[in-house]
Amino acid sequence: MVVKVGIAKLGNIASGVMAELLLDERADREDMITFMATSGTKLQPEDIDRVVNNMKAWGPDFCIVVSPNGVLPGPKGAREALAAAGIPCVVITDDITTKKDDFAALKESAFGYIIMKADAMIGARREFLDPIEMADYNGNLVKVLSVTGAFRKMQLELDKVIDQVKEGKKGADLALPKVVMTSDKAVDGEFSNPYALAKARAAYEIAQAVAGVNVKGCFMTKEWEKYIPIVSSAHEMMRQAMLLCEEARELEKGMDAVIRKPHKKTGEIVSKTALISKPE
Repeated sequence: MVVKVGIAKLGNIASGVMAELLLDERADREDMITFMATSGTKLQPEDIDRVVNNMKAWGPDFCIVVSPNGVLPGPKGAREALAAAGIPCVVITDDITTKKDDFAALKESAFGYIIMKADAMIGARREFLDPIEMADYNGNLVKVLSVTGAFRKMQLELDKVIDQVKEGKKGADLALPKVVMTSDKAVDGEFSNPYALAKARAAYEIAQAVAGVNVKGCFMTKEWEKYIPIVSSAHEMMRQAMLLCEEARELEKGMDAVIRKPHKKTGEIVSKTALISKPE
């Protein structure tokens, strides 16, 4: 059977940029298809309603609801509306674990979740953030989530749901992921060189810390002379995290040990490390 995977992208986090691409990196899988509906940059009720209506009309086997701050009324209402229509949902969002009551409610719900702790809030101050700064930051963040292993772990969790649908499971029978993507989970099994692992782990820890700095600069500091260097420093932190990831990957290349796990057309995941070899 062909599994229908919906992606409801509400606003933007880096994980949303890559969600469906990680599942079909060469656009040649024959066992699944994806459809993305997006609210654009905003989380207004009318924008979210449009996403929900389009997703319900397409009728996916399950839906990935990806957004910043997944406990906000908009993202919460979207997944509840999809669930009411019989569509199982996996929530992908940035770090909400500091909001204990909200996270407890999500954990106890029937929704799956993947909390990407390093998918950090951007420095959204007009005096600092222009379109190029935004794109540059997201490029650095995508590098961090890719090389540390966070994106691979997210992709593998979603592939497990696809496999269950292929086995004939549906609705409440699906075992949905319940994952908080810590630095230890991200880097697990990704590196042969211990120094590469240490660099990648450091990068993930730095990226996690960026969110707190940007919260201070965007919400807790009122004077523009003070918040501009705060958000600028957060972006410099993300750049350094990206550079650590570059160093880690180069160490793995030097050992001919970069792990590659492509999908076959059937959706099966194969693996290799040596560059001049076939994945098995």
